[in-house]
Formats: sequence, structure tokens, C-alpha cells
Amino acid sequence: MLHFELVTPEKLVRSEEVYMVVVPGTEGDFGVLQGHAPFMSTIRDGSIAIYKADKSEPETLAIRGGFAEVNEKGLTVLAEHIG
Repeated sequence: MLHFELVTPEKLVRSEEVYMVVVPGTEGDFGVLQGHAPFMSTIRDGSIAIYKADKSEPETLAIRGGFAEVNEKGLTVLAEHIG
């Protein structure tokens, strides 16, 4: 499982183990699974899709701005605004 954290300037919104997250990057959407290579991207306004399990329906959250970082610990999304 992938460790995923969703953070705004005000608080930690999510910290959980998930199957996959699809992020609206400024260069296009990208999906992150466990073991993804280190990566950093700015985020465009859009929806983040959180898959709890393989082939499950995603939970989607509207986000505005920020950036995403993938490292050996997992995926962290720092969003300017959620909702």
C-alpha cells in the first residue's frame, strides 16, 4: 500500500494507506502507486482521485494549486485549498 498525506496550509487533512492516487499535475494527470520513483510536480486546479483498493471506485476531492512530492515514504500533496 502507498502512504498518502494530503495537507493544506491550515492542517493535515488525510494520512492513510491507499492503493493509488491520481493527481492533476500541471503537465497532466499522473497516478502514483507504491514503489513509484521519486518525483515532484506542481498541481493545477482539478480533482484528486483516491483509490482505497485495486479496482475500487475512487473518492474524489477538488483541489486548487500546490505541489506533490513522491519519495521513499510515499506521496505528499500540499494543496493551497481543498473543496
